[in-house]
Amino acid sequence: MHLPKYRTEHKIDWLGAALLSVGITSLVLITTWGGNEYDWGSPQILGLVVLALLSLAAFALAERRAAEPIISLGLFKNRNFALISGVGFLLGFAMFGAMNFLPIFQQYVQGASATGSGLLLLPLMFGMLTVSIVSGRAITKTGRYRIFPIVGGVLMTAGMLLLTRLDVHTSRVELGAYLVVLGAGMGFLMQTSMLIAQNSVEQRDLGAASGAATFFRSIGGSFGVSLFGAIFATRFQDHLTDRLGAQAAEQFSSGGGGAASFDPSVLASLPAAARNGLLTSLADSIAGVFWWAVAFAVLVPVLAWFIKEIPCGAPTTPPPRPRNPP
Repeated sequence: MHLPKYRTEHKIDWLGAALLSVGITSLVLITTWGGNEYDWGSPQILGLVVLALLSLAAFALAERRAAEPIISLGLFKNRNFALISGVGFLLGFAMFGAMNFLPIFQQYVQGASATGSGLLLLPLMFGMLTVSIVSGRAITKTGRYRIFPIVGGVLMTAGMLLLTRLDVHTSRVELGAYLVVLGAGMGFLMQTSMLIAQNSVEQRDLGAASGAATFFRSIGGSFGVSLFGAIFATRFQDHLTDRLGAQAAEQFSSGGGGAASFDPSVLASLPAAARNGLLTSLADSIAGVFWWAVAFAVLVPVLAWFIKEIPCGAPTTPPPRPRNPP
């Protein structure tokens, strides 16, 4: 890239940053504590709801008056930017929220070590990196990108659907194949969503657009981890209660930690019936989380369909070599 270089002085939007931090933190705490640490109708949760609404409303007013807002609300009048921000949020929500449970499944159900569970995620990275390179070269050659987030959303949804099939009999090879599909969908989306955000705004807004794209993806991940964690803990306790009784459910899901509240080595000391009930409950609960992830992932290609194609560069051919002088 050969962009013009110039230096200007800027003003930091301290008020906007503070209000946004308070509002987002309140929302994350609501999804983390609600139904777990505190009842949904408790004063703590209701107080956080009020704090989130007030701080975010104040943030919107502050951004209208700020000389250089941390997130310019005018950017959301741009259709492509608004759509890709939604895609980024849903991508982070479904991807990070659901993927958080893959190492738990690999360690507890499939018996992998902590290091081994990391290595077992390599098919996911293989699919993502390979597709990222291929799609990046295609965009560089053609200057067109609209099809990639659509295909990526479809593949990511397909990958999540495949992961709903997880049970105690799922092999590592089968899980690896599912992860390749999910990784391919992510590969079409990760960098393409950033490119679309940058290509949809003027040059002076490149920094704000890049930061906002990363922000929405990260916030989506935070919400996804919190919400899916609450869903997983509730389902795990319910399944354990049905299979092993209320006392066992309280023992293994105490503190809201679910499977993470006990060491995998405990499984070997359990009677066969208790161990099978525990692992089956764990696998079913994780599969249930991926069903919720599908509900959000399916919205990604829907939003991406309405993105307007704005070519970021015409196809180019190498210039002809100069002829040698006679």
